[in-house]
Amino acid sequence: MVKGAGSGRDAALRAIAKSEEVAGSTQTLQWKCVESRVDSKRLYYGRFILSPLRKGQAGTVGIALRRALLGEIEGTCITRAKFGSVPHEYSTIAGIEESVQEILLNLKEIVLRSNLYGVRDASICVKGPRYITSLDIILPPSVEIVDTAQPIANLTEPIDFCIDLQIKRDRGYQTELGKNYQDGSYPIDVVSMPVRNVKYSIFLVGMEMKNTRYFFLKIWTNGSLTPKEALYEASRELFRTHPPKEHHHPA
Repeated sequence: MVKGAGSGRDAALRAIAKSEEVAGSTQTLQWKCVESRVDSKRLYYGRFILSPLRKGQAGTVGIALRRALLGEIEGTCITRAKFGSVPHEYSTIAGIEESVQEILLNLKEIVLRSNLYGVRDASICVKGPRYITSLDIILPPSVEIVDTAQPIANLTEPIDFCIDLQIKRDRGYQTELGKNYQDGSYPIDVVSMPVRNVKYSIFLVGMEMKNTRYFFLKIWTNGSLTPKEALYEASRELFRTHPPKEHHHPA
């Protein structure tokens, strides 16, 4: 008997059939990747199964993992841009199609991959007319661009255009509203969340009280890490936050 809602029932049955060795005689709890694909440079997908689980375990695992995947995994983003003598972020720059605010929004969307810690400097320095993309960013050795075709700005005139950038690895939402920078440096409100979406479902296999719970987890990432890497990081973070309790025995 298999219980599960939605059209994913047949897919779940196929995945369970492929992973029968997971729930072998040893009944060792294990993860297995049953589907993996790259939809685009900034969209990776993976589907995983965890089994065997007892009644009550799967829901607890799902809630904790979803929270960790969406909120505890670090990402690398551009957090500041310095244009020079620009009075405010709503200014326009002669020879550039976009306003400063539009350029900041484009920089916010740049997806980076790195293992850096702390803050690093980067820059853009080009001469128009030309179209500026993420490929034009001069990065430190520890950082790379996930999608080199992401747009930044369009230079319509033969002008020199330079931006100093700040890159930081962090987690969650980072905002610096209300701060004014007189040197032409503007903060970028970023979302350091490599995982774009998480869904999970629970399927029951067996009869009555002997049901085995199969936990299915779907993960979508922005390409800065794979779903498998995201699952590993989230699991590690959960263990770090909630270490096993020590058992004290009376003397």
